[in-house]
Amino acid sequence: MNTTIEKEIFDIIGDNHQMTSAETPLRADAFHRSDAQKMEVIEQHFEIIMKELGLDLTDDSLQGTPHRVAKMFVQEIFSGLNPANKPKVSVFDNSYQYDKMLVEANISFNSTCEHHFLPIVGKAHIGYVSSGKVIGLSKLNRIVDYYARRPQVQERMIMQIFNELKSVLEIDSVMIVMEATHLCVSSRGIKDESSYTSTLQYGGIFDKKEYRDDFYKMIHKE
Repeated sequence: MNTTIEKEIFDIIGDNHQMTSAETPLRADAFHRSDAQKMEVIEQHFEIIMKELGLDLTDDSLQGTPHRVAKMFVQEIFSGLNPANKPKVSVFDNSYQYDKMLVEANISFNSTCEHHFLPIVGKAHIGYVSSGKVIGLSKLNRIVDYYARRPQVQERMIMQIFNELKSVLEIDSVMIVMEATHLCVSSRGIKDESSYTSTLQYGGIFDKKEYRDDFYKMIHKE
């Protein structure tokens, strides 16, 4: 059992949305069980949670909820935890020799706050300058979606996407802006429904202010 002081520290970490690791914290045995085995265990535990809340699981509307939640956790909203689900990204030679900035804006994503397991909903804007390799536009969306589909902290998520793109494209000239609404802020705690969180990560040619300014102009077009 955790002590009262430990629980107070947990609350402080959660309320301040602190990140303790740049990598998603995973146990060494995270994937020893199959998805079906995980879903079975989650279903059992979620049924206990619902009963503790006083819900009547004999009701037709509720009796399938533990199964649905287990399936949703493993196969949908947390599917990005499993490396087997990582999108296959092929790179192509930049045969048309386009050497200016490419920007994919308004990439929608849905993630989950790892502190309260509440939704994070937002947009990602990605730009890069090729040094000889390019990837299909839809792959940018898939990379964002993969890293979003796990318990996350927004700062970590943008770093993971940034590092993945640098690795795949073998470049440093990547820039990402992420803007998101956190339901752990809007629906609990301070309950501020108007605020949103922005994060920024860049390198290479984007270290120069004029390139960052061009990127901002492209993503903020009316």
